[in-house]
Amino acid sequence: MAKPILDDELWALIEPHLPPPKPRRFRYHGRKPIDNRRALTGILFVLITGIPWEKLPKEMGCGSGMTCWRRLRDWAQAGVWTKIHHILLAHLRGADKIDWSRAVIDSASVRADDFRNLVRAIAQGKEPDADRVERVLSDTGKSLDDLRAVVKLYKRRFTMKTQVNPL
Repeated sequence: MAKPILDDELWALIEPHLPPPKPRRFRYHGRKPIDNRRALTGILFVLITGIPWEKLPKEMGCGSGMTCWRRLRDWAQAGVWTKIHHILLAHLRGADKIDWSRAVIDSASVRADDFRNLVRAIAQGKEPDADRVERVLSDTGKSLDDLRAVVKLYKRRFTMKTQVNPL
């Protein structure tokens, strides 16, 4: 049997943050809406495989591709994906499952000067002002864990450079 796209542990993390499906109308209520788990499974299947929405196999029990697409759109408008992203990142950080050796930061997503200067200061052993740390993290949308991870990478990179090119 194939491995499920959405296992029970992952579903338990995500489920509380999904809005309930729209209630059925009293009169001319139409079909019963599919539950959120089936809709999310259909969404993930389409996004993983890259098939068109209308080609979603009915045998999966996820409803039609249009149903899954509408649920994706509604959840995006409600800000659900951002919440889920932050929750999953926090969960992975807590389990130490993020490989920071492949992390990339660019100036398009981070105010580079302030963040870079803060990382350098900490890596060089200087104690930054708490207000400055709070302001930079707030401006960049990063957490204290993110800062610690980047400082660790910076120190590792600096150590590697000095080992290769001793002064």
